[in-house]
Amino acid sequence: MPVRPPRDEVVKVERPEPTRLRVTLPGVELAGALGDLPGKVELLRWDMADPAPHHDIDLVVAPYLPGNAHLRRLDGVRTRLVQAQYLGYDGVAEALPPGHVYANARGVHETSTAELALALLLAAQRGIPDFVRAAGVRRSEPAWYPSLADRRVLVLGQGGVGRAIEARLAPFEVDVVRVARTAREGVHGIAELPRLLPSCEVVIVGVPLTAETEQLVDAGFLAALPDGAIIVNVARGRVADTAAIAGEARTGRLRFALDVTDPEPLPVGHELFRLPNVLISPHAGGMSSAMLPRVARLVRRQIELLMTGGEPVNVVLRS
Repeated sequence: MPVRPPRDEVVKVERPEPTRLRVTLPGVELAGALGDLPGKVELLRWDMADPAPHHDIDLVVAPYLPGNAHLRRLDGVRTRLVQAQYLGYDGVAEALPPGHVYANARGVHETSTAELALALLLAAQRGIPDFVRAAGVRRSEPAWYPSLADRRVLVLGQGGVGRAIEARLAPFEVDVVRVARTAREGVHGIAELPRLLPSCEVVIVGVPLTAETEQLVDAGFLAALPDGAIIVNVARGRVADTAAIAGEARTGRLRFALDVTDPEPLPVGHELFRLPNVLISPHAGGMSSAMLPRVARLVRRQIELLMTGGEPVNVVLRS
């Protein structure tokens, strides 16, 4: 039988010491945003432009750079977690050397991306680009523009970005049609798009880029939309067919507000820049003052989980 200590005797439980962690950050700005960390966290600067500062790194925070070529610098480096600052992870599996765990930045960019989607949509609907073009050139005359209120808005993609967009649409008195990869209660599947598109005056694209969604917004997709409809793309450029977009925009039948394009960036002088029914922003969805503190919170959380033996969050790939 086990011997129990007397009731008045204090039993001291030895807790394991937190694990020492080596963490690399791409710049001093993020290091400052992290604030005070436990003394057992060693911070190193590594923007992944040069070889790793150490062969053994617990947490690598990747730089906020387009493409995935920098991930090849992880070859020969032992890591416990590679933390991205992007939400999308298309092409990462091909660039990430074997033996690494990769987490995306879910929870960081959804709010800012949704804000830009609404900004582009409202600007296009209410004629802001026309007012800007007229400024200082001719007198701007009042004109009738389509409202956002009372429109039927199809939100394509029901992940974090899609949900954030829908939350911001709520005050605008619109009829929201939800579409995701697979149908479920209250959400239509992608296979239903041919039936849904003819009645939708606004389409906001926020799907991840996958084999299934590449060039999803093609000539047939656009042809199914009613005259005057607007497509807002805050997903990835390759989700849409650029030639098909140019074809519809050239006729003036449809309107476009694009934060992403294919190729990206578009060549200087590209036709889409010249068309008055196309509004383009330079893939700036996540680039707001909200990003740095949210990335810092995510990195702090990952540090705490790694130090205490917990499972990191947002893991999307294990190479």
